[in-house]
Amino acid sequence: MKIVFMGTPDFAVGALEAVINAGHTVTAVVTQPDKAKGRSGQMQFTPVKECAVKYAIPVLQPVKIKAPEAVEELKKYEADIFVVAAFGQILSKEILDMPRFGCVNIHASLLPKYRGAAPINWCIINGEKETGVTIQQMNEGVDTGDILAAKSIPIAVDETAESLFEKLSVLGAQLIVETLTKIEQGSIVPVKQDESLSSHTKMMSKSLGNIDWNMDAAAIERLVRGLNPWPSAYTFLNKKSLKLWKCAVVDEHCDNSAQAGSIIAVARDSFDVACARGVLRVLEVQLEGKKRMDAKTFLLGNKISEGMRLGEDL
Repeated sequence: MKIVFMGTPDFAVGALEAVINAGHTVTAVVTQPDKAKGRSGQMQFTPVKECAVKYAIPVLQPVKIKAPEAVEELKKYEADIFVVAAFGQILSKEILDMPRFGCVNIHASLLPKYRGAAPINWCIINGEKETGVTIQQMNEGVDTGDILAAKSIPIAVDETAESLFEKLSVLGAQLIVETLTKIEQGSIVPVKQDESLSSHTKMMSKSLGNIDWNMDAAAIERLVRGLNPWPSAYTFLNKKSLKLWKCAVVDEHCDNSAQAGSIIAVARDSFDVACARGVLRVLEVQLEGKKRMDAKTFLLGNKISEGMRLGEDL
């Protein structure tokens, strides 16, 4: 098939390469505009653009995909189908109806649950046992189209958003190729989503990572994993930001007499923090202005003692 591929981050690159390697003709790639990076302000290609350039595929980067000039440009490529993976813009009905097979989206959750942004993060934060990838026929709603295919995978007990991102990227690449074959063959049976099971996720923000020590230890540990690597979970130590990169729940069920956020034990390679319920053992951190390090290295250079408290107002 002739395909226009729409995507932006690393998550979409595997799918683009899989579609190319399966023998489909990608007539154009649509991705977000380049952005300035770092102090130098040097413009950086999106990961999907880098991939497209490698394969000498034309790249479109409209600020607004719905703009009349962008729509007219899309028409020139006469695609059979548009494949979308974490593109980052909403498509108009005119665009959705443009190719003969419409537009299909690679969504990183098992729809109808976790519609919208950041489903990978929220699956971990909310303690889900499994997730997966859904290929859906796009309509004017947000992730509300008919399900064309889905595959699930378990979420590991030590899963981070980063590791799950990589797994689902691979799964999505495999599933889109299988689905495109079935679409060509006319063997797909679309399944309507059950609206009673739907949920919509919030965007990630830095403020979400500010740890509330009045939460249960297990919930904080999931937050740490779900926000790794971005925007990251953090607290404050002596009024400096302290990011937590790796933790473990020591006792999930105990009610603490110690004040939430208090350090209740310090070992050579970790320190324990009291939560509303349970104890959180801190194993890897990053103090403001410093590099990420294991707790053992951190404790060698910072005086941490029992009774100290972590939190924004301290």
